[in-house]
Amino acid sequence: MAAGNYLIINGEELVPGQDYFAFPFSHNQTAEALPSISVREADMPWFIDLKEALESNPHLDVEAHVVGLVKDAKKKGASAVIFYNSSLTAEPLRFNPRDRTGKQEIPVLYLMPGPTMKYLSDAASTLKVKFRVQIADKERTGNNVIGWIDNGAPTTVIIGAHFDHLGYGEDGNSMVRNAQPAIHNGADDNASGTAALLELARLLKISKAKKNNYLFIAFSGEELGLYGSKYFTENPTIDIGQVNYMINLDMVGRLNDSTGRLTIGGIGTSPQWGKLLKTEGLTFQVRLDSSGTGPSDHTSFYLKQIPVLFFFTGLHSDYHRPSDDADKLNYSGTARIVTYIHDLILAADQEASRLSFVRTRETPTTSSARFSVSLGIMPDYTYSGTGVRADGVTDGRPGAKAGLKAGDIIIRLGDYSITSMEAYMQALGKFKKGDKTVVQFRRGDETLQAPVEF
Repeated sequence: MAAGNYLIINGEELVPGQDYFAFPFSHNQTAEALPSISVREADMPWFIDLKEALESNPHLDVEAHVVGLVKDAKKKGASAVIFYNSSLTAEPLRFNPRDRTGKQEIPVLYLMPGPTMKYLSDAASTLKVKFRVQIADKERTGNNVIGWIDNGAPTTVIIGAHFDHLGYGEDGNSMVRNAQPAIHNGADDNASGTAALLELARLLKISKAKKNNYLFIAFSGEELGLYGSKYFTENPTIDIGQVNYMINLDMVGRLNDSTGRLTIGGIGTSPQWGKLLKTEGLTFQVRLDSSGTGPSDHTSFYLKQIPVLFFFTGLHSDYHRPSDDADKLNYSGTARIVTYIHDLILAADQEASRLSFVRTRETPTTSSARFSVSLGIMPDYTYSGTGVRADGVTDGRPGAKAGLKAGDIIIRLGDYSITSMEAYMQALGKFKKGDKTVVQFRRGDETLQAPVEF
């Protein structure tokens, strides 16, 4: 929340973040009132207990549930809503800085357990309430770093690696939960890929591979949702229609000396990859994956119909933890991978024509929700509004059969409101193969709906 927020009950000022918080979708307003806890009057703040909902449904999409209650309260005349949880078993809510729910028309606050016990234990009482809610837009500036080898060629090869990581884990993407903030250096994820990118730039600068230009991009914002690579593909510094192919280096620093396995994704995105990729006589094993999508920056280029390859040495116990440090890296293994990629680029430079693009199966992204069905869309993780915007729609899948198109914003799936990516995943978890429902979505200024079968 922005500075200057306050909540005062019966003359006592509460501590923001400790005693209460305003939901990210709260309306900004300053107010003073004398509401009754149990009586819900028009033009007054309402107190709503979340106990029953939280205890009865451990998988509750809290934001969607709260927004529904807020909309209903607004229709019935509430000037604000103050939520609380009187349950002794359900965990209290926490401020979610990553919530992307659209702004509501009234202020929405949450009272923590301590103040709840102190002020709300007598439901018949009336409270003197003063508050100021001022939710600031959370903006950050990231920068892609770009290097360019201009060989005067008609086509360009893009080689990328994200150089951002998790900071102190303040965005909730650390694998360490409920601990003090700690620096996440990200030696493998993705200092290893960034170092490989720089070494490839050095090698290609002095090489005889001149049939392509080479654009090297260190992406920002990958950990928050492929922001840097998506921004580049939407605002390219070159003619993106002349891009030959893209190589993505993400976590190439932990080649295991015993198994020695390197995963290469995206081989199905061009028929030429099969003959260019060497898999025999190597000092490491190569595992091939055809899909052109996944939770890294090559996805942004695949969605622009550019052949891609994704190099990755695998997950490990230090992934997204403060322990992902330089002493855990296999430096000689990374050097061998760089040499392998360099040789591949030299081989591709001898091709008589640019690589052709082929669509592949599209890998779903992971979530805390479990689901067995999918609409077959590629979500736009940079979308900050209410709902889930489709960056791409896979042919032959339920979404495409229902008529969904890239750019559509899904806002409802059957009985479930879609306010965020997590709400979307939770909704998918309610369906199984063969189920039929209705998908509601926005396309431009229109709100449409269509039957869908999983």
